Amino acid sequence: MYKFLSNRVRSCRIDFTLLKATLQDKKVIFQKLLYIFLLSLSSIQTHAQFSLTGQIRPRGEVRKGFANLVPNGAKTAAFISQRTRLNFGYKWDRLTFGVSAQDVRVWGQDASTISQADGSRFMLHESWADLTLANKADTTIKFKLFDNLSLKIGRQELIYDDARLIGNLDWLQQGRRFDMALLKVVHQGWQVDIGYAFNQNNENFARTNYVPANIPASVKNNNGVLVPTPANMIPLVNAAGNSAKTGTPTFTNPPNTNGGNQDYKNFTSIYVARKFGQTRISALYFHDEFGKYRLDSVNSGGGKVYGRFFDINGTHNRNTFGAMITPVFGNASGFGKVAVQAAYYHQNGHDRDGKKLDAYHYTISANYSKGKFTLGPGFDYLSGNKTTTPTTESKRFDPLYGTPHKFWGTMDYFYAPTGSPAAGLKDYYFKTKFTANQFYVIADYHLFETAQALANSNSQKLGQEVDLGINYTLNKFTTVELGYSIMKAEDNMVIAKAQPGSPADYNKTGHFGYLMINIKPDFLYTKPSAIKQ
Repeated sequence: MYKFLSNRVRSCRIDFTLLKATLQDKKVIFQKLLYIFLLSLSSIQTHAQFSLTGQIRPRGEVRKGFANLVPNGAKTAAFISQRTRLNFGYKWDRLTFGVSAQDVRVWGQDASTISQADGSRFMLHESWADLTLANKADTTIKFKLFDNLSLKIGRQELIYDDARLIGNLDWLQQGRRFDMALLKVVHQGWQVDIGYAFNQNNENFARTNYVPANIPASVKNNNGVLVPTPANMIPLVNAAGNSAKTGTPTFTNPPNTNGGNQDYKNFTSIYVARKFGQTRISALYFHDEFGKYRLDSVNSGGGKVYGRFFDINGTHNRNTFGAMITPVFGNASGFGKVAVQAAYYHQNGHDRDGKKLDAYHYTISANYSKGKFTLGPGFDYLSGNKTTTPTTESKRFDPLYGTPHKFWGTMDYFYAPTGSPAAGLKDYYFKTKFTANQFYVIADYHLFETAQALANSNSQKLGQEVDLGINYTLNKFTTVELGYSIMKAEDNMVIAKAQPGSPADYNKTGHFGYLMINIKPDFLYTKPSAIKQ
């Protein structure tokens, strides 16, 4: 027995020694493989560039008369919304790649911290690839007709000029993006972009009818009974929230501009720009098409659901075209710098409802900059319908997919969540800005009027708005912004915005305040360290 146990112990020692040697060999192999991998990665990084950034942007808002006047005695609204983004970028030789995922929500909108039935607003904000097709600086590319030619395809932001007509609407937590292809040409100082988008609801087997997205899953019929929204339609609802033949279209989220719900079926865009000395000139052509619809109803839940059915072939086509010029005179070191901006845009064709369209928009402004101060006046005009305009025609200019919050007051009364006056808009404004090392302060004044006379009114005045704000840079990745706005409206505001009831029913003074913290870390950033001597 003793001999047997002795042999077993000796055998275990041999097995353990072999196991230890094997593990050591594997450790050496792993270390070598890791070294080769890191060496390869460092080699790749000499040619490729990676970026990984994020954003957390909570914003608390206090509203009483934001976007629309509120009835007398209405209580103040307050909430905190938050955008959370994660952005990944990759660039190597002839390819640039970008992905941006985001979550947008209001604090507390989740049903429960332990429930799956939450109010998640997780979405893919951007996902695109930019392929280089020609580059004169790249000797490996034979095609050299242009200095640079590339194709950017996928979900992407689109910003032109000052984002007046085409922009990412970054103020909104969800922002704006387009599913599209963009051919980009840069040659001898010229920039030419040609874009195309084509929308469909599903991978269909027949037809290409498109129902605008952002439609609620359920709606109340004309008897007030909640029923599923019928297929291929936008439901119409009245002020009581019930479906009605004479109601207005309802969406999951209100449109953020006249075309903010992006109900186009497809669009084609051409943008051309060039800078001559201190003067920049650009031109835009934007052709968007909207699916035709018919008004009908469906029996559901013991009542009727009225709506627009998008099952008719053909489209209503709209054209927007115009130009912008931005000359700069002087310089900051001498008398100062004066930047002038002037633009004119025209719209024709038919609007999304099939009305014959003939509208225009022009703007002119001048900003004087000296030292830390910038100030200057401006004027915007957006055409609208006259009281005599036929119901089959429209003179209302639609500022497309731009950033109205930036131009026509931060309280978003016009061309934003609650639409725009049918009579158009005139905006006389004066803007000021003071910029220091770590902060800047703004103070803007707006005087609003309708572009055309209102029925049953001897005045075109809508109101006056003052916007105040301060933005402070806390560190490399963090800014804090505080803002307050006040609207002093006229009775015409209620009439122009088609609010129900009498102007006497509404509080003519609106207030809006917000506090926003914008944190945008660069996860691959390393702080430079001093070298010890």
